[in-house]
Amino acid sequence: MPKINESFQPKNELNGEVGIVGFGPAGMFAALRALELGLKPIIFERGKDVRSRRRDLAILNKESIVNPESNYCIGEGGAGTYSDGKLYTRSKKRGDVQRTLEWFVQFGAEDDILVDAHPHIGTNKLPQIIVAMREAILENGGEVHFESKITDFFSENGKITGLEINGKEKRNFENVILATGHSARDIFDLIHKKGWQLNAKSFALGVRIEHPQELIDKIQYHGRVNDDFIPPASYSLVTQVNGRGVYSFCMCPGGIVAPCATAEGEVVTNGWSPSKRNNPFANSGIVVSISPDDLEDKSPFACLNFQKEVEQKCWEMAGKEQKVPAQRLLDFIEGKQSKDLPISSYQPGMTSLDLNEVLPKIISDNLKEAFLSFGEKMKDFMTNEAVIHAPESRTSSPIQVPRGKDLQHPDVKGLYPCAEGAGYAGGIISAAIDGMKCVDEIVKKEYFYYFYKKNR
Repeated sequence: MPKINESFQPKNELNGEVGIVGFGPAGMFAALRALELGLKPIIFERGKDVRSRRRDLAILNKESIVNPESNYCIGEGGAGTYSDGKLYTRSKKRGDVQRTLEWFVQFGAEDDILVDAHPHIGTNKLPQIIVAMREAILENGGEVHFESKITDFFSENGKITGLEINGKEKRNFENVILATGHSARDIFDLIHKKGWQLNAKSFALGVRIEHPQELIDKIQYHGRVNDDFIPPASYSLVTQVNGRGVYSFCMCPGGIVAPCATAEGEVVTNGWSPSKRNNPFANSGIVVSISPDDLEDKSPFACLNFQKEVEQKCWEMAGKEQKVPAQRLLDFIEGKQSKDLPISSYQPGMTSLDLNEVLPKIISDNLKEAFLSFGEKMKDFMTNEAVIHAPESRTSSPIQVPRGKDLQHPDVKGLYPCAEGAGYAGGIISAAIDGMKCVDEIVKKEYFYYFYKKNR
């Protein structure tokens, strides 16, 4: 285990177990925190380890074949492993951000993330760090099970009693942290079938826009480009259109637009950057806020169904493959299909379509107004050198799994809905903090208060 600092100090003796469903940031940091407080974490990850996962991503990029159990969103490290490694968070009041960053350094991240205003690890470096965390968990008594999909929950008298794995194996637990991420849609179905509460939740959906990085540098640095003393430029944009928020999301300087579908029959985009951010393109999600009140469907699945419909329509209109519907920016504003498309970092390829006909009107109309506003804020942002890819749809979970002040689900004690998949986090750091908080609540419930306070 790395010895960069002594911020992670697991207990030698473990008393009691906690089941952790999902091995993204929330699951990993929950496991590390459990070891600190003397609990044995037993982790079930439906996807593969990072090395095996990389092969499935190569097949997705080159052959457009989606493995629903191993992709950009599902597998060891979660969606964050291959989506940039941004560690910036506004969640300063939610928990110990500094400790979370220190743990990243302990397991291999550069120590400049401790002082950077917008810390970033890079997709090329994150896998090694995640493997180091996994090895530490195993060395200190935890268990990590890959390709272990949760297919049922067991409960008695309103309390969790265990998990079914892969439709056959049962493991007994009194406490389970549900850290499945925002794309494990079958978990929502399973909870609903149990009769446990779910709520539709606001989220955001739009497109991913790609500019030449040199153009963004020129805009942001007032004409200064190709300078070794300044990093590739980024931007952050937000506006209100008819009372609705439209904003940039997960901006990636020197980045790549990636295919992030988690099932056949859908197209999804996201973006990432390597640690040096040295690719020739800059990309960012530009997304429109969507509320359950916007939709006729009043079920808990209203926003999820809306999300699915957009992703499936994009797949159908782009030829029923992973080619992404795309359009030059000015052509989108003018409502005309692009005669040709510029080079893009999106490897499966693009299909020229008028996105005004692909996207719901509530999305396309608000995007057009927002782009005009952004063009006023950033001179030369509005250009046909920019290409937009549709859709950017996995910004956050469109469903919330409710929990009380003790972080337990109101219908089943011992079940701790956690982080992005449950609707309580919005990135690597906030998810990691939420995972640790769930462990703290378990310890408060299961052990004497003085034990908890001593180990905080």
